[in-house]
Amino acid sequence: MTLLIKNAIAFVDNVFKKSDILIENEKIKSIGIGISVSSQGVDKIIDTMDKYFLIPGFADVHTHLREPGFSYKETIKTGSKAGARAGYTLLCTMPNLNPPPDCPENLKVQTDIIKRDAVINIIPFGTVTKGRKGEGEVIDFASVAQDVAGFSDDGCGVQSEELMLKAMCECAKLGKIISAHCEVNELLHGGYIHDGEYCKAHNHKGICSESEWKQIERDCRLAEITGCRYHTCHISTKESVDIIRKAKARGVNVTCETAPHYLTLCDSDLQEDGRFKMNPPLRSEEDRQALIEGVLDGTIDVIATDHAPHSAEEKSKGLSSSAMGIVGLETAFAVLNTYLVKPGIITLEKLVEMMSVRPREIFGFDGGKIEVGQTADLALIDADRHWIVEPSKFVTMGRTTPFEGMDLQGENLLTVYKGEIVYEAV
Repeated sequence: MTLLIKNAIAFVDNVFKKSDILIENEKIKSIGIGISVSSQGVDKIIDTMDKYFLIPGFADVHTHLREPGFSYKETIKTGSKAGARAGYTLLCTMPNLNPPPDCPENLKVQTDIIKRDAVINIIPFGTVTKGRKGEGEVIDFASVAQDVAGFSDDGCGVQSEELMLKAMCECAKLGKIISAHCEVNELLHGGYIHDGEYCKAHNHKGICSESEWKQIERDCRLAEITGCRYHTCHISTKESVDIIRKAKARGVNVTCETAPHYLTLCDSDLQEDGRFKMNPPLRSEEDRQALIEGVLDGTIDVIATDHAPHSAEEKSKGLSSSAMGIVGLETAFAVLNTYLVKPGIITLEKLVEMMSVRPREIFGFDGGKIEVGQTADLALIDADRHWIVEPSKFVTMGRTTPFEGMDLQGENLLTVYKGEIVYEAV
């Protein structure tokens, strides 16, 4: 289709400027002021009236769409539609699946569903180990490398230094990234929330911070030895920030992500409810502040959601027994806009960089820019609109979020993927 978006505040050359954007044949054809076309020459005109921000579609490099194997939690169709509603045009799916994508045959099961059902771009991760066990044997990376975003055993940390070293050597040869869930199993001791004040006061079992940062410390050292491109998933502790900051200063090719809930909540916000249970857990206020500092100084590159839907029954068993994971796609921008941008902690430009631009740069994906000739993958954002988080209205099949009932500010109005409108607010 041919689409003209007029009078938008568009993210062009990393700044916002008033622009008209003409889209034709999947691409951005022209950018300017006062672009006019005849009614016969355009299929749709959207006038934003200088009120809304036009940005590159968000890119989430850490989602769980649960298919194949767990479609009672989420499907490629529902997850991609939830992403489109939220302004995402690219989602990378983690390999906690059945079968796990550890060989071409297993990966094809997933990619066939993606080709059939996805409404936006979905790129899967392959596993690091056979069966995604975090131990045993590494996979044949070359056999799936061209069809995956990178390699991860998300949900499991790779326990053996020797195994991770071998994986990094192989991925370095291929120029592929390892996106690591960092968790030392022998330090978990059956914990399920942060080993902090709330844990002690309510007689829960805690997860120590060292279980995360100890493996990050190891992996940064191995990445320095091998030259492997290394990305750390969902960091949550002050020590993790410090280790990665120092590794970057040494020239290690390391990047990292955190998630909206770690930047805006801490363990003092916990309630006896499964919607506050995720892995890693909500840490201390000191950890949260360290994460914000990491965002401000560039140590943290990306904000990803770790969107992890479960059934209502799986999340109904309180902090001790509910499944780990919360949904995040449909609240991510609004949470960060409300609690980081509106108070002046970061700029909207910085948020777009972390949610749209840097994910694509790090993983080598096309897009992330509004410029002539680029594929038109865009989102139109109302940064001022208030709304109440009502999980029953989500598009995702998951319903558990710690932000339930909150008054948030910021909403996606339109998502364009490859020049076609895949979501438009009514």
